[in-house]
Amino acid sequence: MVLLRSASHYKTAGLIALIAGLFLLCDGSPSRAGDSIRIAAVGDVMLGTEDRLPEGGGANLFDSCRKLIKQSDVAFFNYEGTLSNVGRSKKETASGKNYAFRTPPGYGLFLAEAGFNLASIANNHINDFGPEGKQMTIETLRRNGIAFSGPPGMTASLNVRGLRVAMAAFAPYLHSHYLLDIPKAERIVARLVRNNDIVIVSMHAGKEGEDAVRTPREMELFHGEERGEVVRFAHAMIDAGADLVLGHGPHVPRAMEVYKRRLIAYSLGNFCTMMRFNVSGKAGFAPLLLVELAPDGRLIDGRVVSFVQVYGRPLKRDPSNQAAKLIHELGQLDFPSSNALNAQGNLIKINNDLP
Repeated sequence: MVLLRSASHYKTAGLIALIAGLFLLCDGSPSRAGDSIRIAAVGDVMLGTEDRLPEGGGANLFDSCRKLIKQSDVAFFNYEGTLSNVGRSKKETASGKNYAFRTPPGYGLFLAEAGFNLASIANNHINDFGPEGKQMTIETLRRNGIAFSGPPGMTASLNVRGLRVAMAAFAPYLHSHYLLDIPKAERIVARLVRNNDIVIVSMHAGKEGEDAVRTPREMELFHGEERGEVVRFAHAMIDAGADLVLGHGPHVPRAMEVYKRRLIAYSLGNFCTMMRFNVSGKAGFAPLLLVELAPDGRLIDGRVVSFVQVYGRPLKRDPSNQAAKLIHELGQLDFPSSNALNAQGNLIKINNDLP
């Protein structure tokens, strides 16, 4: 994010401020107060766990996307694990059927240096190492200047050139804002709307796996666990006043739709999930969503930039644009009248006129 220096730093404040303003408009940096707000969003991130850490320490994991993320005012991710070196897992992981993720807290710096400033910790892995691991994750995010939401009562807030931006993260678990209680979720969002200019909702929901790319209009189950009615939930959040809904959890991309001039991304899939995650096939498609909103939250523009994951390696830009193409195709199937993206991964502008 780009910040203007105080005029007291310059001898000819008026002239220099004018030149600086023109430069910002020309170089693609975030716009000035009163203009639109730029949001970058990705899905599940897990930078490696204690016995499977990336080569070289992980500092280069986001090199291929850093510039795009830093050009945004708000940059969101879901941390699918803990950022800690404390706590004890109660999971039985030796069979390979259960997973517990503990990333060294120093890796939080890599997220901040990549430009991320907003996180969800509402997911099924935040408690992998008990309350101690969860608390250290919270402290790690705070230490690195990353606002977060997840635990009941904790919502994130950012100030973007005078615009108040808030985010509430939901999951189908009682240790998070509870996604399965839609009336209560509506009340949480309505309160945020009253006190903020832009409200974002994060939802960790849905079935997992390669066959979970479709977006059903019913309660989803995974290993017998209720994982939410994602369409009903997302529409209810927009009806309550939210401006953007960001989904994650299925570990594959899903469709996007425009509903009442607001964007819903039903799943942003995996983005940077080092080791222990299956990143073959569609699970390796890593979309980076870039959205531009008006100060009142209306959707102005957007696109998906495609990356791809290779097991144990840093993210790579995908010239074949597989993630964007998949999201477009899924939108044609699941939301034919409100599909958000064209085949190139750009927002279908006509949807902005839908009621």
